Amino acid sequence: MRFKRIFLMVLDSLGVGEASDASSYGDSGANTLGHIKENYDLFIPNLAKIGFLNTLNMDENTEVDAYYTIARPNNAGKDTLAGHYEMMGITSNIPFKTFNENGFPIELIDEIETVTGRRVIGNKCSNDNSIINELGERQVDYGSLIVYTSADSDLQIAAHEDVISPETLYSYCEKVRELTLKDEFLVGRVIARPFIGTIGKFKLNNAGRKDYPVAPPSKTILDDLNANNYNVIAIGKMNDIFSNTSINKTLKASSNIDAINKLTNVMDKKFTGLCMVNLCDFDSLYGHLRDVEGYAKAIEELDVEIPMILNKLEVDDLFIITADHGNDPTFKGNDHTRENVPLIIYSRSFKNPKRLETQDTLAVIGATIADNFEITPPEIGTSILDELE
Repeated sequence: MRFKRIFLMVLDSLGVGEASDASSYGDSGANTLGHIKENYDLFIPNLAKIGFLNTLNMDENTEVDAYYTIARPNNAGKDTLAGHYEMMGITSNIPFKTFNENGFPIELIDEIETVTGRRVIGNKCSNDNSIINELGERQVDYGSLIVYTSADSDLQIAAHEDVISPETLYSYCEKVRELTLKDEFLVGRVIARPFIGTIGKFKLNNAGRKDYPVAPPSKTILDDLNANNYNVIAIGKMNDIFSNTSINKTLKASSNIDAINKLTNVMDKKFTGLCMVNLCDFDSLYGHLRDVEGYAKAIEELDVEIPMILNKLEVDDLFIITADHGNDPTFKGNDHTRENVPLIIYSRSFKNPKRLETQDTLAVIGATIADNFEITPPEIGTSILDELE
């Protein structure tokens, strides 16, 4: 074992340019980081120092403090589940459904009303804060369920906490998850979205959010890590993404900064294994809403935290930064974009970090982690551990 602790930070949706098959997804020309940089005076000196900006054009830079490259997606989707599954060593070809054009079929809505005993309102594609302020008063008055979807493969259910308790909402979502395992209704995630506040000032209680994803279709490296008594720590929505599979410690987070704070707290503890953190604000608050300025400022907020994170690393720690897909805030629509993702690898022990070759799959991450901890390699991906000197 070369590294005792590995920290994996996923910058949710922060792609770095169109993938080779982007045209098949209607995403030709997409470039999340590149277009943010073109449209905003982005100041991220600490991320630049570890090669982050070099991933945009793969320029050779010998003055960086980390290895850097890009990884191409090698899965059927351009969503959170597909990207994270691939990182951990499996390619998901599950045909998840999206319902962002016409809402959910009336047959499914009828079934939801039957199993919950409550009327459904909404049934359309919307962003979270918009729909709860549009329909929140009606939900409070009649005790109905606000059902909606994002541009992703999901079904979200919102209700005011004073009308329907989060625990009751969670029980409804568990029932709806069962309904949506049918092929014709198969969504990647059912999401409980409790909200609080008063009329005109409703807001989501992000700490109360709970995701019900489809379980990984086959074994990931997390299973082998857990089976070999390594710690597997999940911060933010990581636990939900992997359906609590082989994760032995979970820390919820209400924002990017909260997730980073929890990460740094974990870094102060002694353990052997993997700690994963997902920074989802990039995607949920800025990418889908096509908010260039908000996205840029969130990247700058992360940049400020980078020195503290790096300073907390021990000499036998490894820190990896990547993304799961793109979500270009300058692009048409409000969906994810099919993009390559950055791959930044840092350790205080590195002597001459540099650019690495472009990787053909995000599974290089899982393969490298497996190699380090000497567990069974994943079904896809090749380790680059020996290249990290």
